[in-house]
Amino acid sequence: MTKAARQIWKSPKKNLGEIWKKRLVAWRKEDTVTRAEGPTRIDRARTLGYKAKQGFVIARVKVAKGKRKRQKVAGGRIPKKAGRFFSTAKSNQILCEERAARKFVNLEVLNSYYVGEDGRHQWYEIIMVDPENPSIANDRERRWLAEKQHRGRAFRGLTSPGKRMRGLRKN
Repeated sequence: MTKAARQIWKSPKKNLGEIWKKRLVAWRKEDTVTRAEGPTRIDRARTLGYKAKQGFVIARVKVAKGKRKRQKVAGGRIPKKAGRFFSTAKSNQILCEERAARKFVNLEVLNSYYVGEDGRHQWYEIIMVDPENPSIANDRERRWLAEKQHRGRAFRGLTSPGKRMRGLRKN
């Protein structure tokens, strides 16, 4: 099943067809941070540590594409170098992780993956874990998330995209 799902997601626009379009239309109407029923890409979620059990939450986050726009200079002399469009130092995926972490303060970001884009927005799904849940505390592989030093992973660049931004993923 996961092998077939991986093949579909190599070119989702072509393989999913009408489902892809309907999904994007529905996602556009949602809030910026929305809790999803389950992962859209089960193959990717599983490789990044998702388990279908209590304590795991999937959040779908929308972020605007393109550079960030600053307000126009309101009056007076406008300097030659006064730019209005600036690229952020962080990737859109990191911005999505931080937004999800701000919305769900009791959960911890485990990882995230890309799910789609249109002309204006990109969507990422964030795998979040409840460190207080007993099923997480008793899970040998995920027990470390309940420890105090792992709080605020998304804001400190400790998730996988955060480490990539900090230059820790180079060979």
